[in-house]
Amino acid sequence: MKKLKKRTKRNILLVICLAAAVLLVVLLIWGISRLTAKHIDTSEGIAYIKKAESADVTAIEDKISRLEKQESGEKTERSLKERFSRSVIVGDSIVQGFADYDILNASSVAAKVGVHLNETESLIEKTKEVNPQLVFLSLGNNDVSSTNGDIDLFTEEYGAFLDELQAAVPDAHIFVNSIFPVQAKVIREDASLAMIPEYNSALQELCDSRRIGFIDNTDLVEEKYYEQDGTHFKADFYPIWAENMAEVAAL
Repeated sequence: MKKLKKRTKRNILLVICLAAAVLLVVLLIWGISRLTAKHIDTSEGIAYIKKAESADVTAIEDKISRLEKQESGEKTERSLKERFSRSVIVGDSIVQGFADYDILNASSVAAKVGVHLNETESLIEKTKEVNPQLVFLSLGNNDVSSTNGDIDLFTEEYGAFLDELQAAVPDAHIFVNSIFPVQAKVIREDASLAMIPEYNSALQELCDSRRIGFIDNTDLVEEKYYEQDGTHFKADFYPIWAENMAEVAAL
């Protein structure tokens, strides 16, 4: 009986020693791993989090809104100056109003007061310097009077002008605006201006034959938009005209 008790005590002591040895080994391995582990620098991560927390929430929301509009195909609002930034509008004193009223940037306007189709060298040169993607033409008001009803001569001169322009900017897409109507009092002074609708019909045929876009602005014009001279337009008309061109050209 005494021998059995001694043997039991011996076994218990052996188990305790073995458990202590195992625990010691585990502690040694854990200690060595801590000593040899590579220190991780978390400063950059903390700084990024702090920066994100301090970001302008409104700016982030604006960016998200723009992205959502792009994904849905909705157009974001852009100013006319931005939309026409890669375009040039070529024409006479009526076109000059885009610059005078600060509707478009000066670089987007190539205009000359009283210009005729056979004296457009400077306009073509300026257009070439800008090297636009799109060119909008608005010429002919002065030529209706100078050709005195000779529509064939008008289309011949307009065609020659188009040849020169296309040679100067071969990669640009060209759109031709219709000739604007004038008030009745102006027609009473110059009867040839009553033929503006016929000139526009001939101009559209010319554009169709050359596969050039024709923009008819006749329905945009209202009496309230005219200046006192009955030919030129007030500032309020120019955004309306620009929007019509932008819609046709998908700007």
